[in-house]
Amino acid sequence: MTTAMLNVAIVGCGWVADWHVRDGFAHLPDRFRVIACCDSDMEKAASFAARYEIPKVSGNFDDILSMPDVDVVVICTPPSLHYRMIISCLRSGKHVVCEKPFVASLAEVDAVIAEEARSTARVMPVFQYRFGNGLARVRHVIRSGLAGRHFVSSVDTAKRRDADYYQVAWRGKFATELGGVLLTQAIHIHDVLLWLLGPVKAATCFKTTRVNPIEVEDCAVASLQMQDGSLASLCATLGSARQVTRLRLCFENVTFERVGYDDDSSRPAEEPWTVIPRTPEMQLAIEEKMAELAPASSWFIRQYELFYEALATGTPFPVTLSDARASIELVTAFFESAESRSVVEFPIDATHPKYNGWFERQRAPAA
Repeated sequence: MTTAMLNVAIVGCGWVADWHVRDGFAHLPDRFRVIACCDSDMEKAASFAARYEIPKVSGNFDDILSMPDVDVVVICTPPSLHYRMIISCLRSGKHVVCEKPFVASLAEVDAVIAEEARSTARVMPVFQYRFGNGLARVRHVIRSGLAGRHFVSSVDTAKRRDADYYQVAWRGKFATELGGVLLTQAIHIHDVLLWLLGPVKAATCFKTTRVNPIEVEDCAVASLQMQDGSLASLCATLGSARQVTRLRLCFENVTFERVGYDDDSSRPAEEPWTVIPRTPEMQLAIEEKMAELAPASSWFIRQYELFYEALATGTPFPVTLSDARASIELVTAFFESAESRSVVEFPIDATHPKYNGWFERQRAPAA
């Protein structure tokens, strides 16, 4: 249990790291202090440190692990480095916050879960799309039972990534980025869908590469059967002229809709959501239910507020390792379905051919 100020180190000093500091820690100065940053590109690390007045700068990850005053390590590196860094942090007794995609396979997720159980430290995956007043109120209505049975939902992730995005050497390659739109961009809003609707029973997927000359997929469509028998359709591309995300959730008593353009496409949890009740009486009941939740902060601020509270009280993190496993399980199913042209049944366990990863160069994690 802890209620003290937590000292943070940022590993990987690209633009995602800016979000964590600028849109997260900078708003919580009574709880977090960023004292160190690290990047293999020392010029980038030094610039990041100057921007946020971070006192310690390193080009070596092992330096961060050896700092006794670092409590939390935030991993914002290319995805292929996540697993090794998470394990190293846990073995050094440092709490971990890790960006998506969490790791490269279900085998690696399960290895992290086992390592955390042996460690004094804990791990929180990052899914900041969950946090905002609009989505919180929609989820509150769903969990109360007021929405009734879920029928069908649709989710669109239409982003734009041009050739300049792939000038960064690790992007667009399975060995380093691990996947494309299904793993890097749409994984956020697909997590929102699972958070709202619960576990998946079966999945199918088609994926292709049409927008840029890269290894990984940049267009995909998928269909889900949820555990309760309801259905969902997913569409994702990196070739949209304008960035937009859309959710439409059809329940027995109400339909919920959210559309976000441009920067707002990354903020689906924010208000306003469109709520379409079946009857005026249902509208009143939903309004009363939504009013039960007090306004709260959003995005990275809220995830870090809840992270701090969980460490202080010993309660679960707002995003758990089980959530990370569900997201990687979904990606595993997508790649298996697209390759085999089959329906993939859940859960996926160690007997599955893609348990150790969805591309040939992956292997089981080290002990």
